[in-house]
Amino acid sequence: MKYRIMVTGAAGQLGYDVVKTFETDGHHVLGCDRDQMDITDQQQCMDQINDFQPDIIIHCAAYTAVDQAESDIDTAFAINAVGTRNITVAAEKVKAKLVYISTDYVFDGMGSTPYQEYDETNPQSIYGKSKLAGERLVQSLSTRWFIIRTSWVFGSHGHNFVKTMLNFMEKRTQLQVVHDQQGSPTYTVDLARLIAELALSEKYGTYHASNAGSCTWFEFAEAIKEEAIKYGAFQSTSRIAEILPCTTAEFPRPAPRPAYSVMDHMGIRTNGLQAMRPWREALIAFLHELDKK
Repeated sequence: MKYRIMVTGAAGQLGYDVVKTFETDGHHVLGCDRDQMDITDQQQCMDQINDFQPDIIIHCAAYTAVDQAESDIDTAFAINAVGTRNITVAAEKVKAKLVYISTDYVFDGMGSTPYQEYDETNPQSIYGKSKLAGERLVQSLSTRWFIIRTSWVFGSHGHNFVKTMLNFMEKRTQLQVVHDQQGSPTYTVDLARLIAELALSEKYGTYHASNAGSCTWFEFAEAIKEEAIKYGAFQSTSRIAEILPCTTAEFPRPAPRPAYSVMDHMGIRTNGLQAMRPWREALIAFLHELDKK
């Protein structure tokens, strides 16, 4: 059966791959970005969603400027909380399922074992607090919802850590990368596939979704360098930057970063869904995808 799917934040790196995934599967997809629909405008959301009559809405649109959010609190909440409420209320009116994309930042990052879906949330940043507010609005206003928390996202469409590292490695002699923050990288192609599988099911609830395994940002950077050299992604291998570990304290930022944000995929396991492949395999697939662009 083919469905009508609306994707907010369609120009973002995850939204782009979500649109592509559903289109490849033959569904009728409407990708919306801020030019097509301002999610902070409730009437506009109502009108757009009422006109399209989607069966499913994948809500990827978000305010994700983590550091900027610390001084731009109202905008972060206007988009991540009020905007999510607007989408949820409109979705409920047309009886659409809703998939809300959330984040590892809803936890305080002070743990030492992978976070499960029903662990206590305790966001430390404005970004994390505003995304958690969005989660609560979805849970209270929608009757058919999925919340998918993810982390360390990278895809071919947009800016991310992998692309930044590949760029800097050829332009600098040394790179310092933090070695005291641990998490799980997530490839947007793999995440989009899981989102599609969940959205077409009735397995409502909260899920943690990332590629399997974990690493620090320094270990991730080292892996990017190793795999890129193997793949021949650099024009010359004689001048690739040396990567050095450093601490978070050496690079103070306005917003606190979770020291530990590895997520356990209990929801995926207990609902009989297939686990996402290890992050290093996903990184290799991403390098292949970049090469084709």
